[in-house]
Amino acid sequence: MRLMRNQHATHVDFFQFKGLIETNPKATPCNIDMVFERKCKFFVGEWKRESESMSQGQGLLLRNLAKQPQFTVIIIQGNTDGETIVEKFEQLCSDGVFRVRGKSFDDLKSFVTRWYNWADAQEFS
Repeated sequence: MRLMRNQHATHVDFFQFKGLIETNPKATPCNIDMVFERKCKFFVGEWKRESESMSQGQGLLLRNLAKQPQFTVIIIQGNTDGETIVEKFEQLCSDGVFRVRGKSFDDLKSFVTRWYNWADAQEFS
């Protein structure tokens, strides 16, 4: 059973926000593909296809989230166009370095499970 109601849904276009913030007219919202929360700990995942680049703003957002101790940020190279394909995933660490954490969907599921178990064992803050 698929959780996504419409696997052909279009992405939200945030262009209409451009210019909204007078002191920073280039500022626009970013979307994040995947977020888990457990006891105020956050697991953020961004999916990219092999040849797909990340915008400068989204990269800045994810780097700043990764610096926060309550956030774990990963970038997943793959897609969910039918069968879920994960070619590799990297953790964006608080020092700004990407570290490969796995190379398959099973590796990703294991990584998420370990993160959840860690977060669940933390004190709620």
